[in-house]
Amino acid sequence: MKLKITTIGNSAGVILPRELLARLRVAKGDALYATELPDGVKLTPFDPKLAGQMEVAERVMREDRNVLRKLAKS
Repeated sequence: MKLKITTIGNSAGVILPRELLARLRVAKGDALYATELPDGVKLTPFDPKLAGQMEVAERVMREDRNVLRKLAKS
């Protein structure tokens, strides 16, 4: 899909077509994250850094489940 860079105020931007917004499952006001790759840039509706942090948190919660239960009781 070819997108055109346009002037928005004193800045430049790209207008995303409705079909692309639907495929990304985002709407006006949502955030998109740009990740640089060797062959270009990837736009995603989730933060890859946050996703990695959540994986670590889930692993800790699984591994230390009993400790967390004891802490919740006190």
